[in-house]
Amino acid sequence: MNEGRGFEWKDDTDQLWGALSSGGAFLVSVDAAGRPNPMTIGWGQIGIVWSRPIFTVLVRQNRYTYECLSASPAFVVSVPAPGRLKDALALCGTKSGRLMDKFAAAGITPHRARCVEPPIVAECSVHYECRILARTLVALPDIADAELVERFSYVPGSTHAAFFGEILAAYRTSRA
Repeated sequence: MNEGRGFEWKDDTDQLWGALSSGGAFLVSVDAAGRPNPMTIGWGQIGIVWSRPIFTVLVRQNRYTYECLSASPAFVVSVPAPGRLKDALALCGTKSGRLMDKFAAAGITPHRARCVEPPIVAECSVHYECRILARTLVALPDIADAELVERFSYVPGSTHAAFFGEILAAYRTSRA
């Protein structure tokens, strides 16, 4: 695999936005034993927080990925090329890594990241490696829009947690 070219974290985000609004991207974490776990995400934000470049991801607190991220200092977001890896994204968004090796089941390959322990998804072409700076739960009383509570079936213990990851590396690899 080509080691790829880096880019400024705030540039070259069209592929990320396209993925998040259509099929998703892979959020990769590791569990307490160091086993990698990819999960499909459709939500995420990139911006400046604490004067640092931050990738914020949201994960429900009843998901295995939440458990992994709560015990880990880092995560990776790997973005597939448009229209690619639909089956892998579907599997990683509906199955639990607690019950299976989702990399193997989805037919995707973990590849060593540059700066953090969780691997990138080798078949993807854009990657963001992040060090977790903060975690916070979104509590039911803090959700001001009742439609959101209903639409996302929020009940105690199932709201999202926000993980703020400082972007340590952002780059493209040769995968199309």
